[in-house]
Amino acid sequence: MRKVLWICNIMLPVIAREFSLSYSNREGWLSGIFERVKEGEAPFTLSVCFPVTEEQKEALPAEVLSDGVNVHGIRCFGFLEDLAHPETYDNSLEERFCQIFAADKPDMIHIFGTEFPHTLAAVRAFDNPKRTLIGIQGLCHEIARVYMADLPEKVQNMVTLRDFLRRDSLKQQQEKFIKRGEYEIEAIEKTGYITGRTAFDRRGTSYVNERAIYYRMNETMRDSFYEGEWDRNACEEHSIFLGQGDYPLKGLHFLLEAMPKILAMYPDTRLYVAGNRITAHHTLKEKIKLPAYGKYLLTLIRRYHLEDKVIFTGNLPEQEMKERFLKSHVFVCASVLENSPNTVGEAMLLGVPVAASWAGGIPDMITDGQEGLLFTKGDPEKLAEAVLRIFGDEAFCAKISEAEKRRARMAHNGVLNYERLLEIYKDICES
Repeated sequence: MRKVLWICNIMLPVIAREFSLSYSNREGWLSGIFERVKEGEAPFTLSVCFPVTEEQKEALPAEVLSDGVNVHGIRCFGFLEDLAHPETYDNSLEERFCQIFAADKPDMIHIFGTEFPHTLAAVRAFDNPKRTLIGIQGLCHEIARVYMADLPEKVQNMVTLRDFLRRDSLKQQQEKFIKRGEYEIEAIEKTGYITGRTAFDRRGTSYVNERAIYYRMNETMRDSFYEGEWDRNACEEHSIFLGQGDYPLKGLHFLLEAMPKILAMYPDTRLYVAGNRITAHHTLKEKIKLPAYGKYLLTLIRRYHLEDKVIFTGNLPEQEMKERFLKSHVFVCASVLENSPNTVGEAMLLGVPVAASWAGGIPDMITDGQEGLLFTKGDPEKLAEAVLRIFGDEAFCAKISEAEKRRARMAHNGVLNYERLLEIYKDICES
């Protein structure tokens, strides 16, 4: 039986619970495969390694950061990584991965994502492209090119006190993505196999490494989004939901610029924005922490008199996120670049009408006019038109809601995606 070592971006929930640590469900579908392996259903032996912060280190057995520990019969290893500064490459990661590989002796490694420098460290340490598989989530080097999302040059050059103290201005944020993109490119150059889901990530990776074998494999969403359905009569009429808006790439500024046109037709419209509250400014502490992008968003909110129209919800746990989806009349993805955003997949699973920018891999998820509406990225006028059509055409809403559920439940089918994963592992290990 072949041995596969996963290299994850997070500590899986099943592992975190074992050590009474808080956890993220961001990659919850991996927990489902973990369970299959634990129950002896998988035709391979699994080990898992994951980043550990300095705070988590204190709560973990020392063996996690040495020879590993068994969690439900699966060997688990940790490696120290500063996740808050993914633009910084730590050479000691290569040494740690050499230790893990020597202890575990995997036949192949499967790295999930290229966003953190541990991907390059693992690829360098393993040094076997014919047994290295990288799963693409986003592409940092592509994000770096469009990071500013057409912000006015004055805003791009703005530096608030918070930005200065944290060395985290918009220009510096873009530079960090450029650096992360350099690590990503080298990792892709050194791998033999890639999984992706869209024409966008296939083009992006083949441009870097045309020799790598590309496998298409869809993602499985979080469990709760496979239950429940959007009901037009139960939602908050004329409510818009944006899943994240805390940096320019996500396009919140375009949506704010679209609001006057939407409000002219539907004055009761409300916009809900999940994620970090980067516009908070009522207390002295909040004013000190205000970033340049948050300051610009406030300028737009005041310019268009949106103070009572925009609600920043903060970060929402899984169930609250699902509830916000179901309460919304339309889900908007205004990003200037995405690969295959999970928020769009989750909205589609629930049947929430989606209006999304024609960018990156999104057209691989939605056929315009069939499972949702696509609008020209960075164009507030076209964005507003898409939202207005959904608000104003109930028959169209019902049609796309049913169509997107059908498409999403096929694309994000956990059983089919697991079977595809097994095919990929078999192909790599037998090549």
